[in-house]
Amino acid sequence: MGISQEDRKMEGWLYLIRSNRLGLQFSRKRYFVLEENSLNCYKNIPTSREQDPIRSALIDSCIRVTDNGRESINRSVFFIFTLYNASNHNDQLKLGARSPEEAAGWIRSLMEAALKECPIKGENVVACSKRRWQSFRLSRSKGRSRMHSIDWTAFSSVHTDPMTSDVIAPSPWTIFGCKNGLRLFKESKDGDFGGKPWDDHPAIMAVGVVDATSEAIFQTVMSLGPSRSEWDFCFSQGRVVEHLDGHTDIIHKKLNGEWLPWGMRRRDLLLRRYWRREDDGTYVILYHSVFHQRCQPERGYVRACLKSGGYVISPVNQGKQSVVKHMLAIDWKFWKSYLFTSSAKYITIRMLARVAALRELFRAKLGNCPASDFSSGELTRERLQKIVKEDIKEEVQSVGETSMSLDSTEEPQKYLMRTSTGGSFIQLNDPADEFFDFPDESDYEEHETMRPSSEEQRQPKLSAAAGFVKRLHDLAVQKRGYVDLQEASLLDSASCSYGATLRKDPSCSVGCSWTTSDPSTFLIRSETYLQNQHKIKANGTLMKMVGADWLKSDKREDDLAGRPGGIVQKYAAQGGNEFFFIVNIQVPGSTTYSLALYYMMDTPMENVPLLRSFVEGDDAFRNSRFKLIPYISTGSWIVKQSVGKKACLVGQALEINYFRGKNYLELGVDIGSSTVARGVVSLVLGYLTNLVIEMAFLVQGNTEEELPEFLLGTCRLNHLDAAKAVSIPPW
Repeated sequence: MGISQEDRKMEGWLYLIRSNRLGLQFSRKRYFVLEENSLNCYKNIPTSREQDPIRSALIDSCIRVTDNGRESINRSVFFIFTLYNASNHNDQLKLGARSPEEAAGWIRSLMEAALKECPIKGENVVACSKRRWQSFRLSRSKGRSRMHSIDWTAFSSVHTDPMTSDVIAPSPWTIFGCKNGLRLFKESKDGDFGGKPWDDHPAIMAVGVVDATSEAIFQTVMSLGPSRSEWDFCFSQGRVVEHLDGHTDIIHKKLNGEWLPWGMRRRDLLLRRYWRREDDGTYVILYHSVFHQRCQPERGYVRACLKSGGYVISPVNQGKQSVVKHMLAIDWKFWKSYLFTSSAKYITIRMLARVAALRELFRAKLGNCPASDFSSGELTRERLQKIVKEDIKEEVQSVGETSMSLDSTEEPQKYLMRTSTGGSFIQLNDPADEFFDFPDESDYEEHETMRPSSEEQRQPKLSAAAGFVKRLHDLAVQKRGYVDLQEASLLDSASCSYGATLRKDPSCSVGCSWTTSDPSTFLIRSETYLQNQHKIKANGTLMKMVGADWLKSDKREDDLAGRPGGIVQKYAAQGGNEFFFIVNIQVPGSTTYSLALYYMMDTPMENVPLLRSFVEGDDAFRNSRFKLIPYISTGSWIVKQSVGKKACLVGQALEINYFRGKNYLELGVDIGSSTVARGVVSLVLGYLTNLVIEMAFLVQGNTEEELPEFLLGTCRLNHLDAAKAVSIPPW
């Protein structure tokens, strides 16, 4: 994979992910070239620019890219992403890369290519939903299309900002010691910085520097195979109990007893694991304990409860090294109360020493050569990728040994898979080609023990949203404050006054209420941002927050502002010049929850050109500009890490349905349209009653005329409760 600086194109090997008529997935290795906004597919590396591709597709402003995460297909691990047409979700292309870095590079380049086709404000354009677009599926090429030259630096909306946070907030951690080269931190609560005694289950974090790329460390930490015993001295055995989606699974870890205090029985952990990659190359891995019917407590083990924990792996020194943060808050389930505080703290700190073991592992495998000895990060990455491949290969060998006990009827199929040759790309629908494909040599080097059960392989795969909700419904998380939204009881409501169902409380002392956040908490682009990437504190908001709704229904509820009896229609009936901006965040499930935030301004739209362009523009322009800055000001570490504090272009990650009325614009943000977003929101919902959530909304400025940016509005949501959501009556 690489990006050519001369003609600004990206190319490399990817895998086409297909499903046969039985719902079983298979892969095809193909060489892809993304040049300007044309995606071309070849069987082999093209020998000249004049060579015609076997398939090609146009990347335009209607194209969306979804990160599907990590998935095992025929015992090979891929990092999947899907391209689809926003006007026709059935028109899609599923691709897989061998590493998360490759997948992230392709996702970024494809998003940039799509943004090149975004309409510029002031042009006479038509929304993509009303245009007749060429089918996005790769079509046969009858000749290489020549595109006009495009300025790849014109759009900065998908370029990574140098700042890691767009929120000014105090650190909740205070250092209390240093051991084995690791700094140790304790989580401070309610502004306490060491004055109070330790909690029974303290949240402790270890921070260290590892001489390896963040990708290599991520692959090592995610592995549950025998190679984990090379650095994880707590680990005995591990397996994947259930694969929920590409970013979430349920894992079971058995801990050995050699490192535990004398007389303490062995522990095990049943965890829900979630991961994601940030734009700057940082990997976040989060864990918390769950209950699962397929993994009951075993004799000889005491099941500990991980309240929250995980890793944050951030690249430094041009990617040659990484800062690893490892946090744990565990209830070790002691039966003697006097052992609580002292032993829990001691054992947790001992377990955090795995960061030092991880550091020494990479030092040993790099031959004790410091990272500064390498002229670039490429050599380091190549050697570390080789290390990871060897680890995965060891895991495959253990899988092969266990698979020998399978039914003998599977042997002919295995033999055919190894001996038959792959068909052409044109014959993908041929039955023989669906089942049997000759694997590449690298295919056997990157297998993993994360194999789906034979029962799962035979079942046609559910849609991502339906499958996620079904699996989430079967889980009950063992932690205080967890709320299962799928089983929350429905409350009848005779009427619904839209814009007033959630209580306002400026004092922030009442649960399930809202108020506004301090605008100076959030950072926005300054007037000189295009020259120096400098951001400044926001000093106010353009609009005033006038109401909020916390609703539930058996279906998705759109266009709340257009319904009679609400605050928007009341102002419209009075004939005033007020304009409303509504953000309706929709959480899907057997019960769909909607959080609607209402903002109002009485300034003429002509006085705010950027907002006018946004309101009157088409969906493609809106999706490329609408930005959200999230912030969890009160809550668990695991939720704060999951949500983050970085601004994001919502329309590039989620489906947004726009509803334009006489005096309003409503944005329906569908959380269910993204695997990553569903994982984050499901985690947040589990801690919902313990959280204070703050958000800021703005339209991104990309030109000198549009800078400095300004906030449309802010909000602060205090301890929302699913049981207090208002049912929407039929209308």
